[in-house]
Amino acid sequence: MSQARKSSIIKLGSLKAFMWAALAAGIVACSGTEYTPKPKGYNRIDLPSHTYQQLREAHPYTFEYSKHAKIRPDSSGIAEPHWINIIYPSLGANVQLTYKKLENDDKKLNDLVEDARKLTSKHQIKAYAIEEAEIKTPSGDIASVFELEGEVPSQFQFYVTDSTDNFLRGALYFRTATQNDSLAPVIEFVKKDIIHLLNTLEWKEM
Repeated sequence: MSQARKSSIIKLGSLKAFMWAALAAGIVACSGTEYTPKPKGYNRIDLPSHTYQQLREAHPYTFEYSKHAKIRPDSSGIAEPHWINIIYPSLGANVQLTYKKLENDDKKLNDLVEDARKLTSKHQIKAYAIEEAEIKTPSGDIASVFELEGEVPSQFQFYVTDSTDNFLRGALYFRTATQNDSLAPVIEFVKKDIIHLLNTLEWKEM
């Protein structure tokens, strides 16, 4: 186990239950089973239904994302090709995606995993818990998902890889100063969309 993993405040149980239930919903969707995130005692917020569309832009990956979101290229100074943002205009939410080509380089894969964990660990000062789960997606990829609790700028992060060619990392942010307790229903809403993204993720030849 890496030092970064040891230093994290990790509670595995609840997030694993969340992830396995959500992935099971994606795998057995034809049976009519649908996962609903665990209820929390916050004020009711009327949110749109979960409806999805296929990513059409030319990237080495594709997935289904919310019809209530828009895809925008990452315009930051450090952006690389195939870095994008999934923006929810009505919710003030943004899922930042960064992509790296692995080219069968084990060292590069290990470095990217370590960097992803370090980026998550930076939130430990404000996070009072970081829940981690490692899962296998329906397409056979390995994904690690992190749920952060507390007044942190990013409440949900993940990375997913096929271990040989592709590495995709994502982080959820909100462009608002509202406390996370008030954002809880919206966070749960976007988390379900992220799980759907992982369930439908496929790599493409470029």
